[in-house]
Amino acid sequence: MEKGTEYRKKEEMWGACFLGCRISTIWTVAAFLVLVLAQIAGAQEAGQVEYRDIPYIGSRNAVWVIAQLHILFAGFVLGVPMFALTCEYIGYKGGDKRYDKLAKEFTKLLTASFGTTATFGAILLFLIVGMYPRLFNHLSSVFFPTYIIYAGLFILETVVLYIYWYGWDYMAGRKKLHMFLGLLLNLVGVGIMFTADAWLSYQASPVVVSEGMGYWERLWAVVHNPTWNPVNVHRIIGNVVLGGFMCGAYSGIRYLGAKTQEEREHYDWMGYVGNFIGVFGLLPLPFAGYWLMREVYQYNQQMGITLMGGVLSWLFILQAIQIGVLFIGANYYFWQGLAYRAGVGVKYKRYILAMLVTLVGCFAVWLTPHSLVASISEARAMGGTHHPLLGVFGVMSAKLTVVNLMILTTFISFLLYWRANQVETVWWAKASRILQYFIFAVAVVAVIALGVYGYFVPAIIRVNYLSVIQVLAVLFVLVTVTPLTALSLKSARTTREMTWGRMPPRSQYALILNGVMVVLIMTLMGYVRSGSRVHFHIYGVLRDTSPYAYTPTVGYAAIVMASTTFAFCVITLFIFWVAGLPDKAEKAKQLAMAGGGGLARAGLSIKE
Repeated sequence: MEKGTEYRKKEEMWGACFLGCRISTIWTVAAFLVLVLAQIAGAQEAGQVEYRDIPYIGSRNAVWVIAQLHILFAGFVLGVPMFALTCEYIGYKGGDKRYDKLAKEFTKLLTASFGTTATFGAILLFLIVGMYPRLFNHLSSVFFPTYIIYAGLFILETVVLYIYWYGWDYMAGRKKLHMFLGLLLNLVGVGIMFTADAWLSYQASPVVVSEGMGYWERLWAVVHNPTWNPVNVHRIIGNVVLGGFMCGAYSGIRYLGAKTQEEREHYDWMGYVGNFIGVFGLLPLPFAGYWLMREVYQYNQQMGITLMGGVLSWLFILQAIQIGVLFIGANYYFWQGLAYRAGVGVKYKRYILAMLVTLVGCFAVWLTPHSLVASISEARAMGGTHHPLLGVFGVMSAKLTVVNLMILTTFISFLLYWRANQVETVWWAKASRILQYFIFAVAVVAVIALGVYGYFVPAIIRVNYLSVIQVLAVLFVLVTVTPLTALSLKSARTTREMTWGRMPPRSQYALILNGVMVVLIMTLMGYVRSGSRVHFHIYGVLRDTSPYAYTPTVGYAAIVMASTTFAFCVITLFIFWVAGLPDKAEKAKQLAMAGGGGLARAGLSIKE
């Protein structure tokens, strides 16, 4: 009987895997045929038809929205496997089955999102081929071999994903093999992202290729363009942040709808892990963004000025507001955990107040613009477009300083939560704390001093040296204090256990808000990256001669970004609902087996 059951499980697993692989293969073959036919037709038609349009909607709006939705779902699909594998490994090494259950639930969201990502990718391909044949023909002439690589990686990712998911229970006794599949899934996903990043980064920073280059040398040159590596790093970290906060939002929704204490405890813990992963990625994310902008400036100074000091500069004020809300929301969730899970809110009240004042003050400086939009009378009263006092905080020297201080403050919130209700027992604990306080103090003083000194030196020195030292100071804090804390708490005595499932609803609203903010930030930066090319499809190489060869206004872009975010959230809620159906079915089955008495005790109906 057991062998028969195991055989049926194996048959169901491979049947589901083969079904998913067949669907993926059909999509990939169809897309590849479109590429080949478009390549043939493009060579004949490129000189005749440059653009096609969609009535009322507009080809640019259609591509804009579909491309952003595809990138958002792709970021989620690439980010989730990273910490799903991490959770599975922690559960395997520590023997805690909660982590394995958590990793499986994360992967369930991944499988529900994978088909949506592929669908939007296929729609995007059809739109670009049909609406922008000249652009597609140029990219194909340069990148066609990467299309084959991309298709092969996509098929491989589908095969690995379905075996990884449907084989979870079947491989329960062979965890190393299952984790190897998880590692392979991550590597293939990163390879897919790197391939696609070559296409988009080339459009913003195309390289000059000579006639004497061989075909493969030319291909590597355009792939390894000046912004390819920073875009890769920025998107890897950004995907981790997106996946973490979106899983936190999912757990927040499930927590608010939980019917039993057991469910609340599970989703409370899941929300904590999601928020932790989101914050873990958020801390180094500004550094990756700064590296990317630095490479843009070095590639083309005019493009950098357009981004940071020209028509697109106000978008970075909007970005500052969104990231500031994200920092405050993540810290607020940690503080709620200190009060309701750890029960030490009163003990740390004065520290929380100091951190809140620091975050709000830094937030105010970060969102202060350098040039104010003012009437003639207001400009005359100020003596120009720069405010005599606030204008000091509008330059990058001030903004880089406060960003680093916000990162350090968030790290302190995490450390307070980590240390809550734990008493160190190692003999060198006091020396470790003193050393950590000293490291923090030196880093804060260095960050502020270098920020002030940046006002008195040329911009090239501030960009190439001072800002780099600020970043290194903060990174030094992260990489030294974290292991010191871990070692000192390894044998710590716990005075009170964390009480899960007691968090107030407002803490879950913070998780949901963080998920929405991450999506808004990604849609905003998608517009910024595209707008940096101004009236070019490929900057300085292929000019945009369509009716849409202009940069949309900030107000118009805000409408499109908000609409895209709303569409993503609606689709994501549907995916969350679909992912939760098996749990509801299993719960209904268990309640039905328990009988009427069990239903009465649980206070639930089979419909629920």
